[in-house]
Amino acid sequence: MISHMEASGKLPAERGNTGEMSSLEGLVHAVHARVVIAAVLSAAITSCAVGPDFRSPEAPKTKAYTAGLLSAETSSAPGAGGAAQRLAAGQDIPGEWWTLFHSEALDQVIRRALAGNPTLTAARATVRQAQESLSALSGSAVYPKVDATGSVSRQKISGAAFGQPDASFSPFTLYNASVSVTYALDFFGGARRELEALQAQVDFERFQLEAAYLTITSNIVTTAVQEALLRGQIEATREIIAAEEQQLKVVEQQFTLGGVARTDVLAQQTQLAQTQAILPAYEKNLASARHRLSVLTGRMPSEAGSLPEFTLAELQLPGDLPLSLPSSLVRQRPDIRASEALLHAASAQVGVATANMYPQINLSGNYGSEAISSGGLFKSGSMVWGLSGGLVQPLFHGGALSAKRRAAIAAFDQAAAQYRATVLQGFQNVADVLRALEADANTLKAQAEADSSARDSLELTQKQFRLGAVSYLSLLNAERQYQQTRLGLVQAQAARFADTAALFQALGGGWWNRNESTPGGASHKDGSDVPSTPEAPGRGAEK
Repeated sequence: MISHMEASGKLPAERGNTGEMSSLEGLVHAVHARVVIAAVLSAAITSCAVGPDFRSPEAPKTKAYTAGLLSAETSSAPGAGGAAQRLAAGQDIPGEWWTLFHSEALDQVIRRALAGNPTLTAARATVRQAQESLSALSGSAVYPKVDATGSVSRQKISGAAFGQPDASFSPFTLYNASVSVTYALDFFGGARRELEALQAQVDFERFQLEAAYLTITSNIVTTAVQEALLRGQIEATREIIAAEEQQLKVVEQQFTLGGVARTDVLAQQTQLAQTQAILPAYEKNLASARHRLSVLTGRMPSEAGSLPEFTLAELQLPGDLPLSLPSSLVRQRPDIRASEALLHAASAQVGVATANMYPQINLSGNYGSEAISSGGLFKSGSMVWGLSGGLVQPLFHGGALSAKRRAAIAAFDQAAAQYRATVLQGFQNVADVLRALEADANTLKAQAEADSSARDSLELTQKQFRLGAVSYLSLLNAERQYQQTRLGLVQAQAARFADTAALFQALGGGWWNRNESTPGGASHKDGSDVPSTPEAPGRGAEK
């Protein structure tokens, strides 16, 4: 290895003597030769890297999300959100899953959010930062460092340095121009493991971006459903208030005719006032939902008026719901993929800590010219060069290197446990939503039947009260039942839409199917900007 570098060092001088090329050309060729030699040496040792070779953990062996069987089709009910839904096992999730609600207003708000949400902007910048950090280390760790230096100095030396203390030397000016090459041989793979850890960090930030994308789109859908719920509750409450005001007039007429007592009038006034007291709370929550939507789109709350309004009637409940296979969930959820990237980084850090216990080999060389005048640079006889190699073998560091390696292994075990917890939480999210879809469909069906019965009961009781066939207490109870069932119906309708959005979020949101033109995400349908999915599972053995 050294003999080749020495040969290259002599080549410029020999060619200068024969006149075949200038000294400056020889300098360039010598530097180029050293760079090529270092690159060849690097390629020769890339197969050796201590530490574990990371492999993606295996997907859970479970074949189902829930303990019991799920219904092939949910219950149906009349009105908004009452359509029956069917789970399509193994069907892929569309990248823009919110379009399945068939609401142009919802699509419009999400487009605004993807273009202007500051959280997404910050996440994209974080991805770029991680990518540039990886590029910076790649350049310094993989390739030799080549630097050009130039200097000029005025000196006067003493003869004592040469054993002639009485000798006198005149001051002189020294000019220097040289090129130096330094290279750290990554023989045990420490630098490559650091690059591996940084690449895993880039993957982590990419999936954090996907998680932010999914969170923001899901929050917009659920907030829009919340707004629609509140508008439905406000509309129902106002209808109830109008009916109770009309009933108060009837009771007052009955009191004037002596048909009811004063206490019945006061009871109806109290019932009306209690219903009216509910309305401001709904209106306050509606304003908060509108403010939240405006902020999610990257705008001030004062600009909420420019956003479209949402009602349950304009949202369409998807009939067919894609359900990913359990074996695919760990590759789809951004939080699980991000956790896996952290596990990968921790594995690479074990390799870094292991490599630090082995010898560190460094090579350096320089080639240049020194002269006492600027015009003398690069002339024959002014050339200087040097080659050096160094090896550092840790012998005794007070146990620090071994302790750091054990700490890296402990960090890997911690990341593995956190990954396992993230996977379990993901499967729980899907299981909870699947049960909620079934249960809330049954709830809506029962609530719709209760609302119909309460409405019929109230109308019948009102007619009987006008005829004096029932007491006012029976009328009051009928009014309260209708109020509860009417508001409960709106709540049950909104729950169906919220459950559907939660399912898409729990399954990962379909980021792998998103079109390249969709703003906000870091990945596209072809997967060009998404970390590759390792095929082999489990943690590799140490080399």
